[in-house]
Amino acid sequence: MKVLVTGVAGQLGHDVMNELAKRGYEGVGSDIKETYSGIQDGTAVVSMPYVQMDITDEDSVRKVLTDAAPDVVVHCAAWTAVDLAEDEDKKEIVHAVNATGTKNIAEVCKELDCKMVYLSTDYVFDGQGTEAWQPDCKDYKPLNVYGETKLAGELAVSETLSKYFIVRIAWVFGKNGKNFIKTMLNIAKTHDKITVVNDQIGTPTYTFDLARLLVDMIETDKYGYYHATNEGGYISWYDFTKEIFRQAVELGHEEYSEDKVNVIPVTTQEYGASKAARPFNSRLDKSKLPENGFTPLPTWQDALNRYLKEIEF
Repeated sequence: MKVLVTGVAGQLGHDVMNELAKRGYEGVGSDIKETYSGIQDGTAVVSMPYVQMDITDEDSVRKVLTDAAPDVVVHCAAWTAVDLAEDEDKKEIVHAVNATGTKNIAEVCKELDCKMVYLSTDYVFDGQGTEAWQPDCKDYKPLNVYGETKLAGELAVSETLSKYFIVRIAWVFGKNGKNFIKTMLNIAKTHDKITVVNDQIGTPTYTFDLARLLVDMIETDKYGYYHATNEGGYISWYDFTKEIFRQAVELGHEEYSEDKVNVIPVTTQEYGASKAARPFNSRLDKSKLPENGFTPLPTWQDALNRYLKEIEF
């Protein structure tokens, strides 16, 4: 099986390439830059073939995909700077990447008759209530530009293809790139007080674990919409921060202990610093995974522990 992966300079694309290599599949990485620009960690993503592709350019997408002739495209590339997406001068490029870029890929996948995986987000919903969102729920009410454009990408895939996996994820962290965990660890080095919201509820997703699931999926024809975050229960960002620091201390980093860093819970309204509206309810129901024979991701607590042992901080 030959798999082309977009966005390999990011957290998830990097890990998908490595998972493909582990299983002996042929992977081709792509991103916007001329050469691979992610971490040079000696893993498979560095040594596997790489091709530059601008997903917003229809001709670029057609040439790269036609030349590569993959059996599957795993589309990880996206504009993910949620607050920046709200700027008037950025909205056009955000739409070009998340909506038009995804449509370009879907249309060539249809021509090549290959499978497509599209990574989406809980942000396609309005985040109200306390019930977990179902993967086949169509009650879309995105609150921000990022959510609107990711939803447009979902619709481009589902309306163009029959052989697709649309996988919604949330609160992503991985080795190759910026994320909430790294941000909290860095802030705590220079602040003895940190305020973190406690009224946005969801579950983190470790890209290393997610990559395994995505490759499990593309080995099948069990197409459709799925939700995939780590197991371990629903938490707030405040809860997550407390556990990050607790585990850091367990690993010998006393500078993150409660007497060194005071983590203060606040409401989203009290925090008040974000341009983009965030969903309060990011609970995603993942029961469709085992129902279709897929192994759920490990708990987020376990994922966090493995991740902290992987990174330098």
